Amino acid sequence: MKKKITGTLETFSKAMVQPLMYLSAAGILIVIGVLLTNSIITNALPFLQWGPIQALGKLIYNAAMAIINHLAVVFAIGIPAALAKSDKHKAALLGFMTYLMYLVSSNTLLSLTGNLAEEQPLLGLIGTGQAKILGIQCVDMSVFGGIILGCIVGWVFNRTSQKRFKGALQIFSGANYSYIWLLFTAILFALVTNAVWPVVQGWISALGGVIKSTGAFGIFLYGFLERFLLPTGLHHLVYTPFQFSDLGGVLQLGENTVVGAYPIVMAEMNLPVERFSDSIYFTSIGFTKMFGYFGIGAAFIYTAYPENRKKTATTIIPLVITASLSSITEPIDFMFIFAAPLLYLVHSIIAGLFMALLKIFDVVALWNGNLLSSILTNIANVDKTHRMWLMWVLGLVQIVVYFVVFTVLIKKFNYHTPGREGDPLPAGAVPAEEPAPEPAAVVAATAVSSTAAPASDMPAGDTEAMNIINGLGGKANILSLENCITRLRVTMADPSLLDESLINRTVNSGIVKKGSDVQIVYGLRVADVKRDVEEQLEKL
Repeated sequence: MKKKITGTLETFSKAMVQPLMYLSAAGILIVIGVLLTNSIITNALPFLQWGPIQALGKLIYNAAMAIINHLAVVFAIGIPAALAKSDKHKAALLGFMTYLMYLVSSNTLLSLTGNLAEEQPLLGLIGTGQAKILGIQCVDMSVFGGIILGCIVGWVFNRTSQKRFKGALQIFSGANYSYIWLLFTAILFALVTNAVWPVVQGWISALGGVIKSTGAFGIFLYGFLERFLLPTGLHHLVYTPFQFSDLGGVLQLGENTVVGAYPIVMAEMNLPVERFSDSIYFTSIGFTKMFGYFGIGAAFIYTAYPENRKKTATTIIPLVITASLSSITEPIDFMFIFAAPLLYLVHSIIAGLFMALLKIFDVVALWNGNLLSSILTNIANVDKTHRMWLMWVLGLVQIVVYFVVFTVLIKKFNYHTPGREGDPLPAGAVPAEEPAPEPAAVVAATAVSSTAAPASDMPAGDTEAMNIINGLGGKANILSLENCITRLRVTMADPSLLDESLINRTVNSGIVKKGSDVQIVYGLRVADVKRDVEEQLEKL
């Protein structure tokens, strides 16, 4: 039973890796967009204010953010493709089709029951428990919905796509048969989520009164839930009422009434008040984004396996900068939410704790989630702040706390955080930089099995692929073939057939064995290696 559960979790982990591989690249592009359009930077470098540069920056930023804003769609497509045992392209397409059918089904049910929320002038659908995904209004399950449905699609596809009919029913064979099942799956999923999710949303919304009436503990709970509920989309129901309703405070300005923490703080910046009101603590969700992610990133880099440390730093540093400069934390959050759920729970606790400490130590400052902007706005409003210096002290302390706690937990539980995918290289293996391909003449001289064409008649890439296939025991022994950022990940039917000498005829940095799972470290060229192996498998 334990082995079955472990195997299921391993499969899920492998499936999650595929969609996440692109987040680091998206994070880098977001940073570029932020740097090109940030007012602080453009004021310091006036040439960046040139129209075409600003347009380019906005295009880069908005295009990259399209991935972050539609992560649910990415998971709904990527997970089925990763889970499918064959015809992965068909599984991916069916994942997208099923997700579209689910969105429309959810929207139809909301319309039929009269529960379709109306958009507000300033907030749109934020705080209503509903959202528009691909232009379709539905119950807001955020990334969580895409992940669950993606897993369901992968499971259904593997059990239905091999079905074959004869005669006139032949058209319903294979992927068409899967589609029929998935249409009803999408409708059923919409029925269940439309019934259950609003109840869960109601429970979360009901916590507002508790948060407001319990002082520093309420601030802790507010910060904890805002981080912890991020993957479910329920975090909107935590912070939105405080940001934009009387739960976050009320400010009377003559005949005008300002409600909500965010409008109040914006108004007080332009008023002759002695200090910002306590409503400011409900805007402190930006504190951890400004500071904490530096500690998280440092811990990931420090705990990465030695052979992966440089690559991990290259991936993580831009994501940390993204979090600090633009409050966009999803690219780094989703690198460990599912790989290490306990770690994410601790992350949420630390975030809430430091928000409570701001309240306990009576620190009043502006922490809008943009480090550069926060520095300037605090200087401009220094007469309204209190103990602002302590904010920077707590920020540095939070960085250290995150680094120490994450480092200890990652090592203790051997979490597969960035740079720790799979197992470390075996003792004695020498980590290598990205290897250059061997000269064609050398590769062509490599021996292959008698079932393959002579090496001299095969291109270098095919020869390398055949060495890998034969080293893994042949086509029939390869049950699954995936890759993460640096490793080729294979599940073998019979691990005793592994021939490392054949695999080591290809340029790699090490082989890691764990039961029937084998990982071969090829570095950043692993995607090309996987493609060559897949193409060669199709020829056999």
